[in-house]
Amino acid sequence: MCHVRCVIAAAPVPMTVWVVALAFCAQLLWSHCAADHCNWRGSGLIREPHSHAVEQVHLRCTEGSVEWMYPTQAIRIALEPNLSTSRPATVCIKPYRNSRGANIYIERAGKLELLVNEEASWLGQVYCFSVERPQQAAVFLQASPQQDISRRTVGFQYELLSSGTPAPTLVKDAMLEEVCRPCNNTELLMAICSSDFVARGFIRRVSHHIGQQLSEVSVAAEHLYRQKSGVFQQQAASGEWQGSLKTLLQCQVRKGNGLFLFTGMEHFGEAWLGCAPRYKDFVRVYQAARAKRKNLCEFPLD
Repeated sequence: MCHVRCVIAAAPVPMTVWVVALAFCAQLLWSHCAADHCNWRGSGLIREPHSHAVEQVHLRCTEGSVEWMYPTQAIRIALEPNLSTSRPATVCIKPYRNSRGANIYIERAGKLELLVNEEASWLGQVYCFSVERPQQAAVFLQASPQQDISRRTVGFQYELLSSGTPAPTLVKDAMLEEVCRPCNNTELLMAICSSDFVARGFIRRVSHHIGQQLSEVSVAAEHLYRQKSGVFQQQAASGEWQGSLKTLLQCQVRKGNGLFLFTGMEHFGEAWLGCAPRYKDFVRVYQAARAKRKNLCEFPLD
């Protein structure tokens, strides 16, 4: 149940003023209570002016969004997905490009660590942090002191990743070596079964974006085995599938010749490169595993 108090003066007023006032109250009620298990949208205008209590929000999905209009004081967002397996190992947050009005912190052992500075939100980068079990994943939004909050909205998308799922970016440099190293045979056999996209093709070019600390791999696929959404688009003239895959700049990806098998995951509508062996090397690994009946799923070889 969501309770919102909206006070309208009892003195006689024109009917048009009553209509506007009631509409405003309805808008506040909707904006404050528009929440489900995955998404939350609220307004700082509802808060009592002198209240120092931190508003508590509980979200129970592995992905969703948060939008805080007219931010004042602070809110705490607990991410509590209903998972039958263990708790998520990594939480990723992507602030909206027009997000303004608050800093985003992560909560570790009762202490707050700055994750996203308000001034950096416009970059559109993805920020990830690890969650130590059995610690609860929690995000803390602290509103910045402002004279005028009328045009301020803080918002972000979030994803909770289980252990072993590639994350789009990481806040700890110590984990970069793990993310950038080539996949071993077991990881490769798992990738063809569980990845959001699997395609066979060529690298057309690699572009590096220093400001975003990202590299972009343009791929032309001759065979698309699977994709979760529209990462690859088929060209009408050639029938070729073309797509753009992202990875960390620190991985130092370069253009290679020959045929590759591309796998990876989608995060916030973008495709991130996972295992990408040369196709002939993949065929060798897969055939050896199938001969020993150690392949994790069937994969069409042609």
